[in-house]
Amino acid sequence: MPSNRVEHFCTLFDSNFLPQGLALHASLQRHAPEHVLWILCMDEAVERSLRTLALPGVRLIPLRDLETPELLSVKPGRSRAEYCWTLTCFLPSAVFARDPSAPRVTYVEADLFFFASPRTLLDELDASGGHVLITEHGFDPRYAYAERNGRFCVQFVTFRNTQQGREVLAWWQERCLEWCFARHEDGKFGDQKYLDLWPSMFGETVHVLSQRPAALGPWNVAMHSRTGGWIERVVFYHFHGLRIFRGGTTQLYFHYEIPRQVQRLIYAPYLDALRTSLRVIQSRDLAFDPPVLDGGFLASLRRRYRALKGALGLARIA
Repeated sequence: MPSNRVEHFCTLFDSNFLPQGLALHASLQRHAPEHVLWILCMDEAVERSLRTLALPGVRLIPLRDLETPELLSVKPGRSRAEYCWTLTCFLPSAVFARDPSAPRVTYVEADLFFFASPRTLLDELDASGGHVLITEHGFDPRYAYAERNGRFCVQFVTFRNTQQGREVLAWWQERCLEWCFARHEDGKFGDQKYLDLWPSMFGETVHVLSQRPAALGPWNVAMHSRTGGWIERVVFYHFHGLRIFRGGTTQLYFHYEIPRQVQRLIYAPYLDALRTSLRVIQSRDLAFDPPVLDGGFLASLRRRYRALKGALGLARIA
C-alpha cells in the first residue's frame, strides 16, 4: 500500500465522553496525520460541540442519520451502552456509504490513545492478505477468567472495503440486531463475543493481530511491562474504565493492578491530553456535565474489589 494513503477511522461517543474523544483525535493527529476520523455523535450536545470545534480531519455523522427502522425497533429494549454496542458494527458501513472510495475503515474505541503510528498494525493486515483485522485481549493470567467476555476486544477492528470485508460486517450486523445485551447468554456477550467465531467462520478473511504488546489495556499491561523495551512497542492503549468526575477527580482504572511505571509512562501522558481537552471545552463553553463522585460510589467500588491490590486509581486533572 502507498505510504501516503489516507486512513479512515471511526468512533462514537456522547457529550460526557468529549474529553476522551478530543484526546483520541489529538493522538491521531500526531501519529497518523493523513487520516479521516468519522465520529458518530450520540447526542445533539456533542454534535454541536464538534461542529463548533471544526477539528481537522473529522467528519460527523449525526445519530439520526444512522438510525434505520431496524435499529429504532430494537432501541427501546436496550440500555444506552447496549445500544452503542449495537451501533458499532453499523458505523463502518456508514463510512463506506458516505465515501465509497475509502479502501478500508478501522473502528476505534473513543478511549483509545495512540502512542505510535497505527500504520504498523494496518501493514500487518496488508501483508496477511486478510480483509478484516481483530485484536485479542491477551489477558494477563491473573485475569484469564475475563475471557468469558470475549477472546477478542472490540477496540481496533479494521474492515477492507471488499466483498469479503463487507460480508463479515453484514453477518455481525445481523447478529447484533438479533441480540446485543450486557449479559452472558448462550455463548454471547454484547457485540463482542461474536468476534470469537470469526476466525473459524471466515478463515483467512479475518486476520488476528500478532504484534504484542502493540495493543495494550488494563487487563494485560502489567504482564508486558515486566519485559524490556515494552514501551517502545506500544501502538495504542485502551483506557478502559477511566472516568472523569465533576471537580476534576478522575478514576484511572478499577479492578486491575496497574504498576507505577505504567502510570508514569502511559497514564501520565493521557492525563496531560485530557487536561488539554478540558481546557478547550472550558474555553469554548462546550457541553460537558460529568457525574459526581461521592463517597457511596467509592465505597461500593472498594467493597467490590477489596481483594485486589491497586484496584482503584484516582487522580486530579483540574
